[in-house]
Amino acid sequence: MGSVQIVTTILAAGITAVAVWLAVRAVMKMTAVIRLGQPAPERFADKGARTRKMLVETAGHTRMLKWGVVGAAHWFVMVGFIVLSLLVLEAYFEVATTDGGLPIIGHWTIFGLVTEIIGVLGLVGILVLMAIRLRNRPNRPGGRSRFTGSTMWQGYFVEWIVLLVLIFGFVIRGFKVATDHFEFPFWATPVSHAVGAVLPDWADGVSVAAAIKIIISMTWLIVISLNVTMGVAWHRFLAFPNIFFKREPTKPAGSGLGALRPMTSQGKPLDFEEADPEKDQFGVAQVEQFTWKGLLDFSTCTECGRCQSQCPAWNTGKPLSPKLLVLSLRDHAYAKAPYLLAGGGKDLTGEEKATAAQLAHLDVLALAEADKPLIGTAEEGGVIDPDVLWSCTTCGACVEQCPVDIEHVDHIVDMRRYQVLIESSFPSEAGVMLRNLENKGNPWGAPQNTREDWTKGLDFEVPRVGEVDDFEYLFWVGCAGAFEDRAKKTTRAVATLLNEAGVSFAILGEGETCSGDPARRIGNEFVFQMLAQQNVETLNEAFEGREKAKRKIVATCPHCFNTLGNEYGQLGGEFEVVHHTQLLAHLVSTGKLTPVQPVDGGVTYHDPCYLGRHNRVFAAPREVLGDAIEGEITEMPRNSERSFCCGAGGARMWMEEKIGKRINVDRVEEAMATGAKTVAVGCPFCSTMLNDGVNGKGAGEQVEVIDVASVLLRSVKPEQPRGDKESAPVAG
Repeated sequence: MGSVQIVTTILAAGITAVAVWLAVRAVMKMTAVIRLGQPAPERFADKGARTRKMLVETAGHTRMLKWGVVGAAHWFVMVGFIVLSLLVLEAYFEVATTDGGLPIIGHWTIFGLVTEIIGVLGLVGILVLMAIRLRNRPNRPGGRSRFTGSTMWQGYFVEWIVLLVLIFGFVIRGFKVATDHFEFPFWATPVSHAVGAVLPDWADGVSVAAAIKIIISMTWLIVISLNVTMGVAWHRFLAFPNIFFKREPTKPAGSGLGALRPMTSQGKPLDFEEADPEKDQFGVAQVEQFTWKGLLDFSTCTECGRCQSQCPAWNTGKPLSPKLLVLSLRDHAYAKAPYLLAGGGKDLTGEEKATAAQLAHLDVLALAEADKPLIGTAEEGGVIDPDVLWSCTTCGACVEQCPVDIEHVDHIVDMRRYQVLIESSFPSEAGVMLRNLENKGNPWGAPQNTREDWTKGLDFEVPRVGEVDDFEYLFWVGCAGAFEDRAKKTTRAVATLLNEAGVSFAILGEGETCSGDPARRIGNEFVFQMLAQQNVETLNEAFEGREKAKRKIVATCPHCFNTLGNEYGQLGGEFEVVHHTQLLAHLVSTGKLTPVQPVDGGVTYHDPCYLGRHNRVFAAPREVLGDAIEGEITEMPRNSERSFCCGAGGARMWMEEKIGKRINVDRVEEAMATGAKTVAVGCPFCSTMLNDGVNGKGAGEQVEVIDVASVLLRSVKPEQPRGDKESAPVAG
């Protein structure tokens, strides 16, 4: 070992020791912060499915590859980081001797070939990612970027580190080639040989380059260890457990879509008959009241901005960005952590749990962070502004796009629950809706005895549960389908088509009440459970004696469809629920319904969030429309998984949209740009919002917004009247 090798070995050992010590300290801190969260015992169930899903999503990059070039480039960089870590390890042998290498595998030609290929593809991948970040930098001309709000220096730092480590990997090999110490043939490592052809025959070059490579790598580790909130780097490690512990690993809709996470206290679902606000946690009022998985979510955020780029609120000038919300919660959690780890915190009555002695040594900044309200305006020093919290439509676009399975919607609703149930703080206009749900069983406050008025004038009898001996489907009409003029046309169309196809069905009539979706998504879990338990009891009685496979429900509202099918199981209601477009598609494909006259003028289809993204029903409505028009529908640029919200979800149907551009107007402009004369929908909320948007644009005579069922009915029974033009909007 020469003098150069002695120096490089000492440098490598010294910086590595510092980096490892700091990394261990950082991991211990992050673990301590995450463990501050509330229990989530359900996250440990079904470990086999969790392992499979984690391997598929990481190795297969299934979520990242939705972004095509970005996903492919990231895959090469990820594989490069994992596999080429062996070359960083090899560098510790190379600092000590110019012909050093990994024991055993270090001299295998296949090892040289594989690492050469991965090194080249990694270089291409990181250069692509760097170009994309620069092209989408927040200060570029042309408006908002998905990186707006991200800590840009961290992204640049990580990318340059990756680039330099890859470059010096080839420099080390090049010096080995130049000094005739390289063990791999040209055919297996052509790039390394090409680099070696231009490097000098410098005997110590290998050790010096290896030392530089180690210094670069350990500098990266030191920097991220000193910045535990540096998600753009830490996600390399945290993504694996975050995906493993996702809420429902077996669901095709993904974690955090479909059903909401039940309201829990100390890891157990809350029973409102026994719950006590002084002993049980009602929603989330402090960052430590999120589950440990929530705190892991916040720590894992990569700041990539995919959620932000798809969010309807962000895209229409609202203050909500799912990314910035998560980053605010992350930064708050880690800033507050010294106070919490010292024993600080408020109990459920608001009393301080720590003694003065426990808090005496704390930094004033940690104490100041502890005093911040989780929800509050800038003047109040709040972590999350109320306008941010209430801008969410719960459309799930953020959850759909997140490459590391962060469950944004669950966290937002948890914060809403506390605001509604304990603080009684929510947009005032939604109060009327909640009172109507409690007193009348529907958000419009319509008399219960008018639930069956939509049946009047039909040329057939609509059977009711209890009046018929048997039926195949229970037709869940829903509040909109029973009371709202536009939605009643859809209800009548579906009933007519089912009757035409000879399907045996029955309705609950006055026995039906609101599914509870608006109450649950605004955060009023108490009203939701009151309504849901009543409905579960009614439905169980209607299906008494039937196995689950024969407890079939068809619903026209995706919100009811989602609630009955995905959430009533939490309360003892197990049913097979289908959306009306699914049933109609089946009836057409089996020849029980036959379109005879194509609907002309061009049709585009708007995917409802709770039908498409939340429940993966994309094909059925398109199949129905394709049969009705005998051709291809004209797709909007944002469709299927990336469909743009109408603005009504998350109980936003009953809240005024006062900030930025109206979401429904943005969507209507996209629909009208297709040139289609008919905008088909599969949801009464979407129908209301898009009709309002069309009428607001003064295009009511040129563009018609109707349900898929009505399009099919016009094709199956052309003699059916088209009906009146849209009535006045029900809500904003």
